[in-house]
Amino acid sequence: MDPLLELTDLGVSIWLDDLDRHRITSGNLAGLIENSCVRGVTTNPAIFDKAVSSGAEAYAAQISELAAQGMDVDQVIRRLTTDDVRAACDLFTGLWQQSAGVDGRVSIEVDPRLANDTAATIVQAGELWQQVARANVLIKIPATKAGLPAITEAIAAGISVNVTLIFSVNRYREVIAAYEEGLVRARAAGHDIATISSVASFFVSRVDAEVDAQLAAIGTPDATRLRGTAAIANARLAWVAYEEALATRRWAELAQAGANPQRPLWASTGVKDPSYDDTRYVVDLATAGCVNTMPESTLAAVAQHGRVIGDTVRGTGAAAAATWRDLAGQGIDQGAVCDQLEVEGVQKFIDSWEQLRSTVRNAMSGSS
Repeated sequence: MDPLLELTDLGVSIWLDDLDRHRITSGNLAGLIENSCVRGVTTNPAIFDKAVSSGAEAYAAQISELAAQGMDVDQVIRRLTTDDVRAACDLFTGLWQQSAGVDGRVSIEVDPRLANDTAATIVQAGELWQQVARANVLIKIPATKAGLPAITEAIAAGISVNVTLIFSVNRYREVIAAYEEGLVRARAAGHDIATISSVASFFVSRVDAEVDAQLAAIGTPDATRLRGTAAIANARLAWVAYEEALATRRWAELAQAGANPQRPLWASTGVKDPSYDDTRYVVDLATAGCVNTMPESTLAAVAQHGRVIGDTVRGTGAAAAATWRDLAGQGIDQGAVCDQLEVEGVQKFIDSWEQLRSTVRNAMSGSS
């Protein structure tokens, strides 16, 4: 059986972690929707930079036109990215309608330079929501301390949100609380909360990359034995937090009013260590109600040789907690690891954004 179809039948929503204009215009994305069970798309600054730099011809005419109109580099980026996301949203409209708004979603990120600026993030989230102007778009807001109140404000305004850059279970609990508070406020403001959607993007492979490096430095047999165990255990503990949130009275009241669960989304699911099975962050995190957004190389690997063995998440919380106790016994501090990865993650997105600005600026100069 097709592993991608098996995952879909299990209840995993497969999203593609990539988007460019050629995918849209060539029919590639439509083909992935039709033939590879792709049910959504996520983007980030690095993806858009790659799209513009490698697909220069697809963007050159528009960049030239916008530069001639006197737009600056940030305005041009806004137009390029929102145009691509809007077109992708249109391709997913049918799936979005068939899934009652669960899938068929396309994400676009606020400027990562605003990660520590609550007010500016709120403003830009609203601008992106209005500019894309599609009900199946998700506005990506990072799960920084400053991002949490911005998440609440966006949800309260009726904006659907993809909360990104989540590494720690504790921060994830704060994200859940921010989402629920936003729903309470949205309902009080008269919004139909059944139309509001959210996913919480919990990053996976970067946790193993950091913890494995620390274990290698320790170098003991016990440390070596624990290589490659941290990330999946961390994500499985996040699922426990999700299930606990769904069991509360507060959530029961929101669900009764039509609220949608904020589904956990496994992000960063391409392996960083080539010695690992390249499908592990998909098949070992498979459960009904999750999203897995993956680069096309991982999507292809799962299709070719993924071994889907059913639900690999529910009921694993105790074992995942035991894994982290063992890691703590080796001196690995879960909180410190996740805090470091959040800081690094924000900086990586900022660096990618600046690279995108440089790429577009160069293209604008070449067109003048």
